[in-house]
Amino acid sequence: MEIYNAFGLKIRTCQVGPWGLNAYALVCWESRKSVLIDPGADPEALERLLAESDPVAIVLTHTHSDHTGSLAEMRKRLRVPVMAHPGDETHRQNLDADQWLHHGSTVDVGIHQINVYHTPGHSADQISLMVEDPPAAMVGDTIFQGGPGKTWSAEEFRITLETLRKIVLSWPDETLCYPGHGPGFCLGDMRKHIENFLNKDHGSFFGDATWDM
Repeated sequence: MEIYNAFGLKIRTCQVGPWGLNAYALVCWESRKSVLIDPGADPEALERLLAESDPVAIVLTHTHSDHTGSLAEMRKRLRVPVMAHPGDETHRQNLDADQWLHHGSTVDVGIHQINVYHTPGHSADQISLMVEDPPAAMVGDTIFQGGPGKTWSAEEFRITLETLRKIVLSWPDETLCYPGHGPGFCLGDMRKHIENFLNKDHGSFFGDATWDM
């Protein structure tokens, strides 16, 4: 399903796997180059997502298993470099990426350039991929329509709050957010909910959060 088409860049998505993962493909229609994002499951569906394009990379928003279940198979089929964030010193990956991405890195998709934002909290290696004009972000599990991504410690939740304050809320209101699970949404529609969430004292909370908690 195509959900975004602006200035020759298309974003396609399909839902795969038992956790309803949203896999994405970015396609430059002028050059026919494409990038696959989060190959969680169902290689046949992922190949259909890339139809009539020439894949140049696989990009991971983070390395949780629901986002990488078909990585090995798609790596073998496509024979393109895998790009991901290395995380931090407490985050140990078993991933042999071909290119490590960092905050401020860019990913080329044909004539288009995608900006990388490090958006940790849910995981240390979590990134968001931003198409700048008009703004659209593949946010992985950074943020959902109903709340931020799940955390497993109070420190991870504290990092999530910093990511929301310093990164997510810096994006323009018209940013279309495409998460790893569930429906997309416009950031401006959620800004007040996020700001109210950040203004509350959550103590030592961690886990599944909602904006109205």
